[in-house]
Amino acid sequence: MTDITAFIFARGGSKGLPGKNTRLLAGKPLIGWAIEQALAVPAIKRVIVSTDSQEIADKAKEFGAQIPFLRPDNLANDTASEIDAWRHALAYLRDSEGKLPDVFVSVPATAPLRLPEDIESCLDLYRNLNADVVLTVSPAHRNPWFNMVDFRDDRTVEVVNNPNGNISRRQDAPEVFDVSTVAYVANPDFILKGGSLFSGRVHAAKVPVERAIDIDTLHDFEIAEFLMRKRLKASA
Repeated sequence: MTDITAFIFARGGSKGLPGKNTRLLAGKPLIGWAIEQALAVPAIKRVIVSTDSQEIADKAKEFGAQIPFLRPDNLANDTASEIDAWRHALAYLRDSEGKLPDVFVSVPATAPLRLPEDIESCLDLYRNLNADVVLTVSPAHRNPWFNMVDFRDDRTVEVVNNPNGNISRRQDAPEVFDVSTVAYVANPDFILKGGSLFSGRVHAAKVPVERAIDIDTLHDFEIAEFLMRKRLKASA
């Protein structure tokens, strides 16, 4: 695996938090945190940013990322799927450079509290477990066997996976995890085949909750900034 390329997919039209990807968090734009974290992994030699925004592209270049293309508008709107943007980026490299990278790494800008070691953990699992995809997970805040409910037709509620209520303690419920946006590592050929993310061999690296915050709203951003400033103060 000599060519491990990291990608950051950062569109300009965030509705939950406008201007999110260039917004300053602890003095640095979100896109800058992601680029620096990716480049801090020794195996990653280049970082490519896929964006439809010239502002994001210009900011990304300041932090050492490459911008070989601007993403088409139809892959940057509210209905576009992330994996289609992955396929577009890989197809561009295949067509423009004549080959695919050996390994695809996605480092979302919305998870600035990751550490480079979290990306390295995904790469280690990918190398050792014959995976098509490695993603990151953290302990779930809610458990469908204990404290997640849905509505019946009569508007009463029942536990999602435990309608008889025979699990009465959280400790007795099967352990479940939230998929996080800390990092993804995948086989480029698998991505281009066009299946869903979970249609292949998928493994997961566990990440602590405090490093797995995904910024979608101002509330998320304020929590992430508090934790980042606390981290920076502790390391000063």
